Amino acid sequence: MKWLFVLVLAIIIFGGAAWFGYNLFFKQEMAVQKEQRGEVRTEPTPDISLPEFQAAAKLRQDGKLAEAREALAAFIQKYPTGLHVEEAKDLLGEVNIDILLSRYPSPEKEEYVVKPGDVLQKVANRVKSTPELIMRTNNLSGTMLRIGERLLVSHPEFSIVIQRKAKLIVLLNHGAFFKQYHVREAKLGPKQPPKVTTKVAETMAFKDGKRVGFGTKEFVGSTRWIRLGAPAYTIYSVPDTARPNLDQPAPPQGLGLAATDANELSGLVNNRTPVTITD
Repeated sequence: MKWLFVLVLAIIIFGGAAWFGYNLFFKQEMAVQKEQRGEVRTEPTPDISLPEFQAAAKLRQDGKLAEAREALAAFIQKYPTGLHVEEAKDLLGEVNIDILLSRYPSPEKEEYVVKPGDVLQKVANRVKSTPELIMRTNNLSGTMLRIGERLLVSHPEFSIVIQRKAKLIVLLNHGAFFKQYHVREAKLGPKQPPKVTTKVAETMAFKDGKRVGFGTKEFVGSTRWIRLGAPAYTIYSVPDTARPNLDQPAPPQGLGLAATDANELSGLVNNRTPVTITD
């Protein structure tokens, strides 16, 4: 029986050494060869940010806009390079617009009571807004105001940053992110300076091939453009699902936004809006 004990002990000792050697040398070498051949499957990184993004999106679905805005802003700050940061920025922009262009209460809005002699443009100048923004916020169907009418007005200070390579037009309010618009097409010269500082020169509206003015019946449903002070930079409308047919041809140079986006942006800016263009 002694010889059997010695045999078992030898098997344990030499077998353990063989197993150790296999794991230390051969298994590692095989793993290196598999990696070189591209056969190694890397485990996917857990998407730890998804539940927080979904929770913020649900707040918006439930009509809790103020809470959704706060949650999305916190999400973007917490996950600046996360998988859903661009989705969060797009959604935050929609929430900001939902709050701004409605009578939804928010700290940045205040009530204005229409006085004798007030006209929409005069009120807009007084509160540093735009006539169209006041109309959209208060769901006005026309430019006429009634004495004693209570309007909700806000005091945004919009600026625009155009990111050429990312094909983004980013709208800032008081220097903070407000909304981003995705450029559908870009028609720019081959040589562009790395940075251009300019401002909005004018907003334009077209109907049936003619320029139309704000407050006219033709203005509703018109095609919007935004001409910048920098040469060859015009933000123009391109067809989208809401506006598949546009009667105004695109300019030879500029940046094309979905018609719905161009319509929205043109109602937020004015000829005091600063613009920065970068690569």
